[in-house]
Amino acid sequence: MALWQIFGETNNHFEVPGKNLPNKVFAHNGSEGEEPQRQTATWPRPLAQKWTVMLFLGTCLLYCARMAMPICAVNMATTFGWSKTQSGVVMGGFFWGYCFTQVLGGHVSDRIGGERVLLLATTSWASITAVTPLLAQLGISSLTSMTVARFLMGLLQGVHYPSLASLCSQRVDEGERGFLMSTMGSGSYMGTLMVGGLGSVMLEHYGWESVFYGAGLLSGLWSLTVWRFLLRGQMNTIQVLSSHGSSSGLSKKRWLKMCKQPSVCAMVFAHLCFSSTCYTLMSWLPTFFKDTYPHAKGWMCNVIPWLVAIASALFGGIISDHLIQQGFRTSSVRKMMQFMSMGVSSVFLLLLCRPLSFPSAVIFVSAAVGLATFNSSGVSVNVQDLAPSCAGALFGFMNMCGAFTGLVMVYVSGYLIEVTASWGYVFSLITMVNTMGLGVFLMFGEANRVDLWNLSQVTRV
Repeated sequence: MALWQIFGETNNHFEVPGKNLPNKVFAHNGSEGEEPQRQTATWPRPLAQKWTVMLFLGTCLLYCARMAMPICAVNMATTFGWSKTQSGVVMGGFFWGYCFTQVLGGHVSDRIGGERVLLLATTSWASITAVTPLLAQLGISSLTSMTVARFLMGLLQGVHYPSLASLCSQRVDEGERGFLMSTMGSGSYMGTLMVGGLGSVMLEHYGWESVFYGAGLLSGLWSLTVWRFLLRGQMNTIQVLSSHGSSSGLSKKRWLKMCKQPSVCAMVFAHLCFSSTCYTLMSWLPTFFKDTYPHAKGWMCNVIPWLVAIASALFGGIISDHLIQQGFRTSSVRKMMQFMSMGVSSVFLLLLCRPLSFPSAVIFVSAAVGLATFNSSGVSVNVQDLAPSCAGALFGFMNMCGAFTGLVMVYVSGYLIEVTASWGYVFSLITMVNTMGLGVFLMFGEANRVDLWNLSQVTRV
């Protein structure tokens, strides 16, 4: 599928014959006196490849900075005399900040472009990460300064994924979105592995401060590279999106009409279910292995599943884009990827309900985590199919709700473990939630645009 295409309905594209694009393309429903719509530009392939690499590295560094505090929490608690509760308060500050800027980040990205928001946000949270050790030495309480720093970190990192969703819908062709989003997903796993491995070595030899300095400086270098080689020379050719053509121009009536669409509701519900189960797995899997296999090698269960996830995410993105480019219906591809992510992966989780050897448990967990990454080519990119003109704001809303439901399910899972002393109930709960989300998405999920009153013009950069 060529990059000359105008975003339209997935199975009923508004295409430009030949290679010459018209100067202006408008979508108008003849009501409410709507203004001409915004102009956006897809990346040519060489530029898209450069951005894909940089966004992968940016997401990797995002997780390096995000996980720096959990990695250093024990050492910092010893240094500053924090209790377990106080350590939880510090790390929990990130969560609250992260929820607050999801919708705002997507909304602003839809207006001015996701690449600009990503650059500004990354520069800001990189600076906070680098000066965190200095903030701890201020005259105020270390508990207060570190909690505030984590809250600000969450505020600034909360715009990352909504900005990616907006950027992908603005600059990437439909048949290439799956690979880009999957690459970003693999970047998160790579960042987790990097800070867990390299960060642990730096922590042991150079102290907890070095982890923050390293993550902050590398992230700052990423921002400088993006500005110098990707954005600085493109500022004159990539236009700022007009305010009346983005999500900011959609009235409340338009938003309500769009959110009442069955396909949008199914996508949001599936995302909530997936986010809840994903948060639960990430939170409790280390404890599961420690309780069930206390004498096993910890690095195997902490490293192998995430290595599998990196390869699986990339493979899923390649497969989904290939199928779409070969003419398969986009909605069918999205549902197939989500079936693998929430359906087949749950089968491997159910196998964990019975007694297993440690190697078998690692294999089943790795399979479940790896298959779950196919979500990046399913529901995660479906928002760009349905509403590319306001994908950032809509994804931000989904992600914000998913974070809250994830917190609830993590708590419920902990309660089940404490009351029943059985991990089978947790894996059964995860399977039940996955099944509900998958069933709704398979029945009502689609890939046809629901924001056709806001059709964009697409030109080359």
